[in-house]
Amino acid sequence: MEKNPYKIVVDTNVFISSLLFGGKPRTIIKLIQENKLTAFTTPMLIGELLDILTKKFKFTSDKITLVEEVIKENFVIVHPSQTLHAVRDEDDNRVLEAAIEAECNYVVTGDKDLLDLHTFKNVVIVKPEEFLLIMQN
Repeated sequence: MEKNPYKIVVDTNVFISSLLFGGKPRTIIKLIQENKLTAFTTPMLIGELLDILTKKFKFTSDKITLVEEVIKENFVIVHPSQTLHAVRDEDDNRVLEAAIEAECNYVVTGDKDLLDLHTFKNVVIVKPEEFLLIMQN
C-alpha cells in the first residue's frame, strides 16, 4: 500500500452511510480504495459493522461477503493493545483504540460523543465533510 499523509479510522456509522446513502462517506471509501488514504480497522469494528448490516439493514450473506472483501482488500487491520474508557459508549472507545494503535491522525465519524472530543491523543475527530475539506487544503 502506498504511503500517504492521511491515516484514518472510519467509524461504523460512516461506513454504513457510504453503503446506504453514498455522498461524502462513499467518497471517503472510494479514496481509500484508490490508495489516497490509509484506513485502519479492527476485528471488533468489522464485527460490529457486519452485525448491524445483517440485523438492522437485512443485508444478505452475499452482500456481507462483498463488504468483508472490500474491507480486507483496502483496510489495514490492527489489534489494539490497550483498552480505553474515554467516552460513555464502549463501541466509541473501540474506535479510539483502533486510531491510537494505528497512530492515525484522523477519526472520521458522525457520532456526536466522539465529535464532541474534537481530538484525542493527537487524533483529530471530524465529520466526513470536514475531512474532505482538510484533504483539499
